[in-house]
Amino acid sequence: MPGSPYTDLDRPPLDQRALHRALVVPGGFWTRIDVRPETGSTNADVAAAAGEGVAEGLVVVAERQTAGRGRLGRQWSSPPRAGIAASVLLRPGVAVPERDWPPVPVAGYGWLPLLAGVALAGAVARLAEVPAVLKWPNDLLVEDAKCAGILAESVPAAGNGEPPAIVLGVGLNVTLRADELPANPTGLPATSLRLAGATATDRDPLLRALLRGLADWYDRWRAASGDADVCGLRDAYLRHCATVGREVRVLLPGGETRTGTATSVDSAGRLLVDTVDGPTAVAAGDVLHLR
Repeated sequence: MPGSPYTDLDRPPLDQRALHRALVVPGGFWTRIDVRPETGSTNADVAAAAGEGVAEGLVVVAERQTAGRGRLGRQWSSPPRAGIAASVLLRPGVAVPERDWPPVPVAGYGWLPLLAGVALAGAVARLAEVPAVLKWPNDLLVEDAKCAGILAESVPAAGNGEPPAIVLGVGLNVTLRADELPANPTGLPATSLRLAGATATDRDPLLRALLRGLADWYDRWRAASGDADVCGLRDAYLRHCATVGREVRVLLPGGETRTGTATSVDSAGRLLVDTVDGPTAVAAGDVLHLR
């Protein structure tokens, strides 16, 4: 049947009701799973919900995005049902007494994309059984090719004095074929789990594992007031990170570049780079692995 989501049997649709039953559970973190056949951007949809005062725990998933975006306004595209495009709503600055969660200072929010990376790398390694690693700050690589990107965006509170909400988006290439891979303006080649030889490419268990991992790490991080050392997040990130120990070139937001050896990630989530001018802590920028 033309237009049916079942015309490509390698790319079955996600079942919203099954995902809701599995993930929206008593005592759990997720409050709503919204699977949309098509949308412009899941991050934009969740940002709109945040502006309307929706509580944290919302998940929006799109079978197809027409205006998906990555960092610096870059486009992230994929054929229908060939990947995971999901965004979640977080309010880390708001205390949650029933969970014993104190508010996290805004200065700690830089850990959220790294937290998502740890959850994603764990899900992919466990289910797809491919050697997934993280490139600081927001890419998941398989054999030095980009398989996923993460985008965190801040949504200001509506003038009520509350700290901003955070929209955290993940785009994962699952069954894309070689001729469907997106061009990457950073020069990093793209890949998909299928092309990387994954043992499993069913999006349903991958999405469930990702969201469960996100909820688990977010709970630990929140309970520790955003302290990545106390909750173990920094150690977990360093275990997955392929940037540390590499020669890198960093393009800073203002257009300057820094070249040197990435030595670690500090307690604020910044990349530490030893350059000829001395140590530099990078809070934001594009990173190129030189060797």
